[in-house]
Amino acid sequence: MMTMQNHTETVHTDPPVTIDSAHLDYLQRMASAAMTRTPEVASRLQYEIDRAEVVPSRQMPPNVVTIGSQVSFRDESTGRDQTVTLVLPPEADIAQRRVSILTPIGVALFGLAEGATISWETRTGEERELTVLCVTPPAEASADQEEASAV
Repeated sequence: MMTMQNHTETVHTDPPVTIDSAHLDYLQRMASAAMTRTPEVASRLQYEIDRAEVVPSRQMPPNVVTIGSQVSFRDESTGRDQTVTLVLPPEADIAQRRVSILTPIGVALFGLAEGATISWETRTGEERELTVLCVTPPAEASADQEEASAV
C-alpha cells in the first residue's frame, strides 16, 4: 500500500539544508508572495527555510547549493544526470539551464550539500528522488572565499 507523506513526517529523513543569511529575508518574502500563484512550491520553500541552518555569507560552505550555484544532480528515478544553475525567477531560462528557485526542482536543490539525496514532487505530482553530485559556488562567492583565504 502506498501512503502519502507530508512535510512533518519527512522531517527526520530530509537532509540538512543550509541557507546564506544574505538571502533569507528576500526568500521569505518571495515564498510569501508566491503562496497565491504556486502554493505547493511556495509552501515547500517556506518549509525548507524554516528547517534550515542560516549562516553568514562568508561561512557558506562551497559545496552547498545556493542562489547562483551550478549544481550537477542525478534523478534517481531515471538515472539521468543534469547540470543547472539555480537562479531567482527573473533570471530563469531553461534553454540556458538556469532553473528558478520557485520551481519544484529548484526548491528541492536549494540548500543541499554534495552527496545529499532528497524526495521532491514534480509539477504533475510524481514523487522523485534526486542526489546532488557536485556544486560549483556562485562566481562572487568563490572570489570572496579566495580573497578571505589570501588574507
